[in-house]
Amino acid sequence: MESPFDVLLVDEDADDEEVEQAYRRRVKEAHPDQGGSVEEFQAVRRAYERIQAGYEPNGTEAETTASAGETDTGETNFGTGGERTASQPEPEPEPKPGQVSSDVEYLNYEVLSDFGWETDDDDLFGKAAAAGLDDEDYGAFEVHPGESLLEAAEDRGFAWPFACRGGACANCAILLLDGELSMPASHVLPDELMDEGFRLSCNGMPITDELKVVYNVKHMPELDDLLLPPQPFENAYPNR
Repeated sequence: MESPFDVLLVDEDADDEEVEQAYRRRVKEAHPDQGGSVEEFQAVRRAYERIQAGYEPNGTEAETTASAGETDTGETNFGTGGERTASQPEPEPEPKPGQVSSDVEYLNYEVLSDFGWETDDDDLFGKAAAAGLDDEDYGAFEVHPGESLLEAAEDRGFAWPFACRGGACANCAILLLDGELSMPASHVLPDELMDEGFRLSCNGMPITDELKVVYNVKHMPELDDLLLPPQPFENAYPNR
């Protein structure tokens, strides 16, 4: 089997930061919308996961799942029109331990500049509730156990940004102001952004009864280097 370091085009003695930078570069190159393929994209993800799992150049690596208590099948959905594709219909997801029904209060990042609001304002959502915003920009919905935040938003008729749907870009990122999401796979958000409250909606599942999130934060400068071309979203929502 090809060395994961070779797949990422990085030396075997590379440190964690060099590996992460190589992964970010290769995952963008391998993305189908950038001229790559699903197979190449998945190979890059698996290579990074093998290194994270403790791969050693002598051929040994620790046995681990892609994340604690989870099994990553390596499958990533790329569909024209943003549809989730598979060789056969997927069964309804069953709740996993720690997953709960959650009431999500959301706010569109794009409206903050219109009102002069800041994300660190303790009364941000109080101001949003009193501002008469339309449902696209502010509101609430319920996330059922087993649903990701992005899936729940889509199922309730909202068009939230996304690209890879596989945890390898920040197009779907949200800023979490209250509550918490589990993150079964995130190979793109560095620790400092996680500490600031950034999460991925494509695979983040609520583990608290309530969430307050600012979505559409892909416009924030902190995420500029972590974005992929938005063609999947544009194909899904051509009038946006």
